[in-house]
Amino acid sequence: MSVPTLLHGARAGDYGAVKALFESSYDELRKIARARLRPGGSAGLATTELVHECFLRFVKRDGLRLEDRPHFFRYASRAMRSVIVDIARRPAAAREHITITTGAAGSTGVEEILRIHGALDDLAKVDTRMVEVVEMRYFAGMTELEIAEALGITDRTVRRIWEKARLFLAGALNGDV
Repeated sequence: MSVPTLLHGARAGDYGAVKALFESSYDELRKIARARLRPGGSAGLATTELVHECFLRFVKRDGLRLEDRPHFFRYASRAMRSVIVDIARRPAAAREHITITTGAAGSTGVEEILRIHGALDDLAKVDTRMVEVVEMRYFAGMTELEIAEALGITDRTVRRIWEKARLFLAGALNGDV
């Protein structure tokens, strides 16, 4: 089946279409997840687990309105953020050690994930587009061109939004905002 047909089926609540959409994108989703999770680590969240958790969130989501393939990856980046944050919120005794890798800052531990999540919630009150860019870049590891395609804007605009978001988040994480 074609991606547009699968997207139409997913919008209609067809479990088989959602499953087929994930299967057709599985390698790409694993690549994104692998980029976000530090390899190795004793009890870390595995790439496959992150992708499967995202799948479960897609299946459980009622009224999912996936417009096209880039929108599918936008939603996947939001789902990955949600999975990572949910694991980070678990009590320390029950929590797996989780570390994500960011392109600019290296590894990020659990406490920082929660601080970034809180700062993104604050940022959402100011500019939801900035939050989308951060989710796609930071949590899903998408490139500027991929983000531009997903949002229907230029990569130059993505760079400007990313820089503004980074400044806001740096201020929020340092207690300046």
